[in-house]
Amino acid sequence: MFNQQATQHQSTQAKNPFTSGLNLPRPKFSKEEYGRPAAGSLSDIRGRKAFAHISKEIIELCEIINQNGTPCKDEPGIKGITFGDLFNIYTYVNDKCVGLLLRARKQKLLEFEGECLFQRRDDDVPIFLTKPMAEIRQIFKQKELEQQRIDAEKL
Repeated sequence: MFNQQATQHQSTQAKNPFTSGLNLPRPKFSKEEYGRPAAGSLSDIRGRKAFAHISKEIIELCEIINQNGTPCKDEPGIKGITFGDLFNIYTYVNDKCVGLLLRARKQKLLEFEGECLFQRRDDDVPIFLTKPMAEIRQIFKQKELEQQRIDAEKL
């Protein structure tokens, strides 16, 4: 078994352009495959679980803003809350409030000014939901269905 492992390692190293010194062809990756773990690997499974967990936490954060926020005067469909109020409500639920806010803003679900929000300094900064809750839930359901479709195609 040791010799088998050693020969397998040697053959892998022979294909490694950094150790062999050979001018080997570049591996070809599609846009979907580049920078992603191999399908079905443990890293892939952990990544999918993490994505599902974070998605649930983002939905929960948006629901808290929706429940405790006040409608905007200009557009009653958009709700807003100050960071100080949200932080006081949400710290009992989760300690990653700021990170989830940044991730939700990256997905264009929230809007707020500034790069990062800090407790006490930014307590008066308003945070606005940019979409109604039904649409936010639908976005995450579509992402989940799309991921399941991709998984089915790989099998």
